[in-house]
Amino acid sequence: MTADWARPVVHWEIVAADPERQGEFYRRLCNWEVGEGPIMGIPAGLGGPEPGPAGHIRAGERPGVILYVQVRDLVASLVLAAELGATVVLGPFDVPGGPTLAAIEDPEGNPLTLVQQ
Repeated sequence: MTADWARPVVHWEIVAADPERQGEFYRRLCNWEVGEGPIMGIPAGLGGPEPGPAGHIRAGERPGVILYVQVRDLVASLVLAAELGATVVLGPFDVPGGPTLAAIEDPEGNPLTLVQQ
């Protein structure tokens, strides 16, 4: 018998009432490549030392997702997020022994945590 292994995240999605608006928000705030069409693909390899999971944005009746996204400048990203229609829920705070975080809701109210690089 072989040893078992941890179950990695292999995919994620953002369900949006207005996928075009959400796509533009994430393009501008996170500098993501977001595809077009009913399933708006987002390629793997966003940030970090190794490629992360791929994802997509699609239309749906109930928006919902939780993402942690690394940013270079947390304060500037909070300003941009607000300009793009996000709500700042919690300003920058330090996790003891960890990174500096800030919590926002994207333009459709999905929670999003920004992580200082």
